[in-house]
Amino acid sequence: MADVIIDVGGEEFNARLSDERSPETVRLILDALPIESVARQWGDEIYFEIPVQAALENGVDKVAVGDLGYWPDGQCFCIFYGPTPMSRSAEEIIPASAVNVVGTIEKPDALKSHAAGEVVVIRLAE
Repeated sequence: MADVIIDVGGEEFNARLSDERSPETVRLILDALPIESVARQWGDEIYFEIPVQAALENGVDKVAVGDLGYWPDGQCFCIFYGPTPMSRSAEEIIPASAVNVVGTIEKPDALKSHAAGEVVVIRLAE
């Protein structure tokens, strides 16, 4: 496990990467830190390209609010803070396709004030 800071548009969020479900993917992400990208948005999901290429590793097609995922199909890091366009309810969060769950973020509701185009930085917490 590793504590990280995810800065979205200048607001810092505490997060934890956990190798419990996708250890190889988490290792690749940690090796690539710090990462800077530009946010995209899909419903209540912020996602962005990262310089990591990983295969599907214990992939899931439903996630929870606050989950962090890696989307192999797009080589993207995903932050889930609510329903996506594919979700059938607020409680059921469905990614575009299967993701590797790599951790969780604190206070995901605060992400609702952010939008596509903002700079996103992931770095190790001090």
